[in-house]
Amino acid sequence: MDTTLHDPLIGALLDGRYRVEQRIAVGGMATVYRGTDTRLDRVLALKVMHPALAADAEFTGRFIREAKAVARLAHPNVVNVFDQGADGSRVFLAMEYVPGCTLRDVLRDRGALSARAALDILEPVLAALGAAHRAGLVHRDVKPENVLITEGGLVKVADFGLVHPVAGDAASGSATPLGTVLGSVSYLSPEQIRQQPADPRSDVYACGIVLYEMLTGRKPRTGGSPTEIVRQHLAEDVPPPSLAVPGLPPELDAIVAAATARDRERRPYDAVELLAALQRVRRTLTAEQLDAEPPASTYHTPQYSTSEPTTRLPATAAPPSAGPERTGAERTSVLELPPELLTPRGRPYDEPAPAARPGRRRWRRGPTLAAAATALVLVVGLTTWLLSAALYATTPSVLGLTRQAAVARLDAAGLSADFTEAFSETVPRGEVIESRPEPGARTRKDHPVKVVLSGGPERIAVPGVLGKPLAEARKQLTGAGLAPGTTTEEYSDSVAEGAVISSEPAAGKRLARETPVSLVVSKGPAPLPVPQVVGLPLDQAQAALAEQHFTVQISPDQVYSDTVDAGSIAAQDPADRAGPGATVTLTVSKGPQLYPVPDVRGRNEADATAALREAGFQVRVVRLNPFGTPTVRNQDPGGDARRPKGTTVTLVLL
Repeated sequence: MDTTLHDPLIGALLDGRYRVEQRIAVGGMATVYRGTDTRLDRVLALKVMHPALAADAEFTGRFIREAKAVARLAHPNVVNVFDQGADGSRVFLAMEYVPGCTLRDVLRDRGALSARAALDILEPVLAALGAAHRAGLVHRDVKPENVLITEGGLVKVADFGLVHPVAGDAASGSATPLGTVLGSVSYLSPEQIRQQPADPRSDVYACGIVLYEMLTGRKPRTGGSPTEIVRQHLAEDVPPPSLAVPGLPPELDAIVAAATARDRERRPYDAVELLAALQRVRRTLTAEQLDAEPPASTYHTPQYSTSEPTTRLPATAAPPSAGPERTGAERTSVLELPPELLTPRGRPYDEPAPAARPGRRRWRRGPTLAAAATALVLVVGLTTWLLSAALYATTPSVLGLTRQAAVARLDAAGLSADFTEAFSETVPRGEVIESRPEPGARTRKDHPVKVVLSGGPERIAVPGVLGKPLAEARKQLTGAGLAPGTTTEEYSDSVAEGAVISSEPAAGKRLARETPVSLVVSKGPAPLPVPQVVGLPLDQAQAALAEQHFTVQISPDQVYSDTVDAGSIAAQDPADRAGPGATVTLTVSKGPQLYPVPDVRGRNEADATAALREAGFQVRVVRLNPFGTPTVRNQDPGGDARRPKGTTVTLVLL
């Protein structure tokens, strides 16, 4: 049954722009729809908060915080947020639409994944979370439902609905009301359950659970109620995935153990550090280990479902402490990574595995000879490692630290630093942007670590281009690292035509690199009305123009004019407006052009009239003899006279 048919939002237009078309998913805080941005004509996802929560200022604030937080992350593995708004009681986000499926769909369809497939999915997830962590943000709801896989195989992290600034958690303690735990219970870290401040290591914990789930096809925590699962988080370690899928490399067991350590101090510092450790482990695995297919299985569904993105548990459901440690047969031995595979930061997960307790039953791995050979290999390896430790160290992560803190951390690892500085729009001044070798890499102790400190945002002063020709001003802006913007023109009495009058922003204003600067260019002085001198005698015309400070130029070519007398002005250029001091060209009239008048004396009336009209003259007839066939006795003007065309010739017939 298609429930979208009964959804009143289907077909609605949010904020007069976003058309709701199809419901995609329903979560604990909001419903996600596929929609269309009618203004840009593009498909997007619309996340609409549930009406009951929209009236809650706390949830509305968290919802809006998601838009602001994700908008700060420009990362290919993070689902982009385009817009945030409200339409009446409906609070919504407009987000990137990602066609494809979720990791939950993949696990439900395929069950356990190969090590290569699991790492191919987890690495971009960690890259996205690492960008958030280094920006000071914690996701707090990492789970397969929030990992999207596009049709082209691109992995994206979605639903930062529970995102929270690290500083905010640290400053205020729990960001949620007492007695409420936010997140999906199967992926909650112990500190979140205890309502302690969440930090990047809380996301690392959830990623460890997700990795276990991908490698085994099941969640490590199962139970009949949220309370039972919460108690397992607090009292029990996550078992090695190789117990569920024999043959998995022990290095992956160690990664899961480190990421899901109940004591957050034993976990990698953030997603960047876990990603570095994961990539180092991957390089040690063979193709056979990476591509080994797990036993065929269906996805394991726990007795208690935790698919909702937000779980609210009574505070009394979480015990005040982690509970007693498991002993004897209950304890599961977990292989630890050697120091070169996991970044040492002075935390317990870098230490060797503790010795077995007295009386504990040991697992016999093989015959005595094999055990002896194994012991020999371990001794040789340990000796080699001890010798190399004197010359080499593992580079710790110093990203986001101040210079003093970075020096202290490197010094603790036996390393020195070579500092340089670079501008950064996102990292505060004085904090580390980058280090080489990368965190977790093995480097010689006598080679300083290259550390780049943030100089803060780069700001460039707008150069002074007033009075410069346009081409030169544009070149000067480009050379300074800014971009020439729009160009407009204005009249100016003081700035030469084609030169810059002003810039916006003004000279001296400090801008980010490549910011456009608009220029106003002079068209020269504003034009003035030119006196109309057509028809005036030449001397009067010159005097009128000189009085208005125009320069007079007489055209060498005079023209005939039927309307202007000879010696007067027949034409002027320009005739309407010109700049101050502009030259006005005057053309003098030669008067009307004269043509010879035909002599028609002695002709009859018809012939005489035809000849005169053919020559361009008008005819007036005076008849003195009304009888017979009179002829022209006289004409005025007379024959061979010169007159303008159109002149009337009077004929006297007798």
